[in-house]
Amino acid sequence: MTRVLSPVTGRVVGLAGVPDPVFAQAMVGPGTAVDPVRGPGHAIAPVAGKLVKLHPHAYVVVDAEGHGVLVHLGVDTVKLKGEGFDLLAAEGDEVTAGQPVVGWNPAVIEAGGRSPVCAVVALDAGGDALSDVAESGEVTSGDELFTWK
Repeated sequence: MTRVLSPVTGRVVGLAGVPDPVFAQAMVGPGTAVDPVRGPGHAIAPVAGKLVKLHPHAYVVVDAEGHGVLVHLGVDTVKLKGEGFDLLAAEGDEVTAGQPVVGWNPAVIEAGGRSPVCAVVALDAGGDALSDVAESGEVTSGDELFTWK
Protein backbone atom coordinates (compact mmCIF):
# COMPACT_ATOMS: atom_id res chain seq x y z
CA MET A 1 0.00 0.00 0.00
CA THR A 2 1.27 3.45 -0.94
CA ARG A 3 0.61 6.56 1.13
CA VAL A 4 0.31 9.57 -1.18
CA LEU A 5 1.25 12.87 0.43
CA SER A 6 0.13 16.40 -0.28
CA PRO A 7 2.77 18.17 -2.40
CA VAL A 8 1.71 21.57 -1.02
CA THR A 9 0.12 23.22 1.99
CA GLY A 10 -3.42 24.47 1.46
CA ARG A 11 -7.09 23.50 1.35
CA VAL A 12 -8.21 20.18 -0.17
CA VAL A 13 -10.88 20.77 -2.83
CA GLY A 14 -11.08 17.32 -4.46
CA LEU A 15 -10.74 16.76 -8.20
CA ALA A 16 -14.17 18.33 -8.72
CA GLY A 17 -12.62 21.56 -7.44
CA VAL A 18 -10.11 21.74 -10.30
CA PRO A 19 -11.32 24.29 -12.88
CA ASP A 20 -10.36 21.96 -15.75
CA PRO A 21 -12.78 19.26 -16.97
CA VAL A 22 -10.01 16.77 -17.74
CA PHE A 23 -9.00 16.67 -14.06
CA ALA A 24 -12.43 17.44 -12.57
CA GLN A 25 -13.98 14.45 -14.34
CA ALA A 26 -11.02 12.20 -13.38
CA MET A 27 -10.17 11.52 -17.03
CA VAL A 28 -6.47 11.45 -16.12
CA GLY A 29 -7.16 9.20 -13.15
CA PRO A 30 -8.56 9.22 -9.62
CA GLY A 31 -7.11 11.41 -6.89
CA THR A 32 -7.73 14.76 -5.28
CA ALA A 33 -6.58 18.37 -5.45
CA VAL A 34 -5.26 21.08 -3.16
CA ASP A 35 -5.77 24.83 -3.44
CA PRO A 36 -2.34 25.97 -2.22
CA VAL A 37 -1.57 28.78 0.19
CA ARG A 38 -0.46 31.87 -1.70
CA GLY A 39 3.18 32.85 -1.51
CA PRO A 40 6.55 31.42 -2.44
CA GLY A 41 7.18 27.80 -1.62
CA HIS A 42 7.88 24.43 -3.14
CA ALA A 43 6.03 21.31 -4.17
CA ILE A 44 7.32 18.02 -2.76
CA ALA A 45 7.43 14.43 -3.96
CA PRO A 46 4.14 12.78 -2.92
CA VAL A 47 5.80 9.34 -2.72
CA ALA A 48 9.32 7.94 -2.65
CA GLY A 49 10.50 6.67 -6.02
CA LYS A 50 11.85 7.65 -9.40
CA LEU A 51 11.05 11.03 -10.92
CA VAL A 52 10.09 9.69 -14.35
CA LYS A 53 8.69 12.94 -15.80
CA LEU A 54 9.62 16.46 -14.80
CA HIS A 55 8.23 19.61 -16.35
CA PRO A 56 8.22 22.94 -14.53
CA HIS A 57 4.42 22.74 -14.07
CA ALA A 58 4.02 18.99 -13.51
CA TYR A 59 5.89 15.86 -12.49
CA VAL A 60 5.37 12.12 -12.07
CA VAL A 61 6.98 9.95 -9.39
CA VAL A 62 6.77 6.14 -9.70
CA ASP A 63 7.17 4.23 -6.44
CA ALA A 64 8.70 0.79 -5.82
CA GLU A 65 5.30 -0.86 -6.45
CA GLY A 66 5.06 0.77 -9.88
CA HIS A 67 2.42 3.30 -8.85
CA GLY A 68 2.78 6.56 -10.78
CA VAL A 69 1.60 9.74 -9.08
CA LEU A 70 1.12 12.91 -11.12
CA VAL A 71 1.37 16.32 -9.48
CA HIS A 72 0.06 19.12 -11.71
CA LEU A 73 0.81 22.60 -10.40
CA GLY A 74 -2.07 24.83 -11.44
CA VAL A 75 -4.31 24.88 -14.49
CA ASP A 76 -3.02 25.84 -17.95
CA THR A 77 0.40 26.45 -16.41
CA VAL A 78 2.07 24.60 -19.29
CA LYS A 79 1.47 27.81 -21.24
CA LEU A 80 3.90 29.64 -18.93
CA LYS A 81 6.75 27.64 -20.52
CA GLY A 82 8.49 27.26 -17.17
CA GLU A 83 8.27 30.91 -16.13
CA GLY A 84 7.73 31.17 -12.38
CA PHE A 85 8.91 27.63 -11.64
CA ASP A 86 12.31 26.49 -10.34
CA LEU A 87 13.29 22.83 -10.80
CA LEU A 88 14.85 21.46 -7.61
CA ALA A 89 15.42 17.92 -8.91
CA ALA A 90 16.15 16.29 -12.25
CA GLU A 91 14.19 13.80 -14.33
CA GLY A 92 15.48 10.32 -13.49
CA ASP A 93 16.36 11.20 -9.89
CA GLU A 94 15.40 8.91 -7.04
CA VAL A 95 13.44 11.06 -4.59
CA THR A 96 12.21 10.57 -1.05
CA ALA A 97 8.62 11.32 -0.05
CA GLY A 98 8.61 14.94 1.06
CA GLN A 99 11.65 15.97 -0.97
CA PRO A 100 11.25 19.38 -2.69
CA VAL A 101 10.85 18.94 -6.47
CA VAL A 102 9.68 22.32 -7.82
CA GLY A 103 9.85 25.82 -6.37
CA TRP A 104 6.96 28.14 -7.30
CA ASN A 105 4.68 30.90 -6.09
CA PRO A 106 0.93 30.18 -6.41
CA ALA A 107 0.17 33.91 -5.91
CA VAL A 108 2.10 34.73 -9.10
CA ILE A 109 0.22 32.00 -11.02
CA GLU A 110 -3.09 33.41 -9.79
CA ALA A 111 -2.07 37.01 -10.56
CA GLY A 112 -1.45 35.87 -14.15
CA GLY A 113 -5.10 34.80 -14.44
CA ARG A 114 -4.60 31.05 -13.88
CA SER A 115 -5.80 28.78 -11.11
CA PRO A 116 -2.98 27.52 -8.86
CA VAL A 117 -5.02 24.46 -7.75
CA CYS A 118 -2.78 21.36 -7.69
CA ALA A 119 -4.16 18.05 -8.91
CA VAL A 120 -2.65 14.90 -7.37
CA VAL A 121 -3.59 11.93 -9.54
CA ALA A 122 -3.00 8.18 -9.32
CA LEU A 123 -2.07 7.22 -12.89
CA ASP A 124 -3.42 3.95 -14.31
CA ALA A 125 -5.42 3.29 -11.15
CA GLY A 126 -8.86 1.75 -11.03
CA GLY A 127 -11.57 3.67 -9.23
CA ASP A 128 -11.50 1.30 -6.24
CA ALA A 129 -7.70 1.27 -5.95
CA LEU A 130 -7.67 4.34 -3.69
CA SER A 131 -8.94 4.66 -0.15
CA ASP A 132 -9.25 7.41 2.42
CA VAL A 133 -9.21 10.07 -0.33
CA ALA A 134 -9.24 13.56 1.19
CA GLU A 135 -11.96 15.73 -0.36
CA SER A 136 -11.91 18.70 2.01
CA GLY A 137 -10.05 20.25 4.91
CA GLU A 138 -6.73 21.93 5.49
CA VAL A 139 -3.49 20.08 4.77
CA THR A 140 0.17 20.75 5.32
CA SER A 141 2.74 19.71 2.77
CA GLY A 142 3.52 16.06 3.57
CA ASP A 143 0.10 15.19 5.04
CA GLU A 144 -1.52 12.06 3.60
CA LEU A 145 -4.07 12.73 0.81
CA PHE A 146 -4.98 9.10 0.03
CA THR A 147 -3.71 5.54 0.09
CA TRP A 148 -3.25 3.35 -2.98
CA LYS A 149 -3.85 -0.39 -2.50
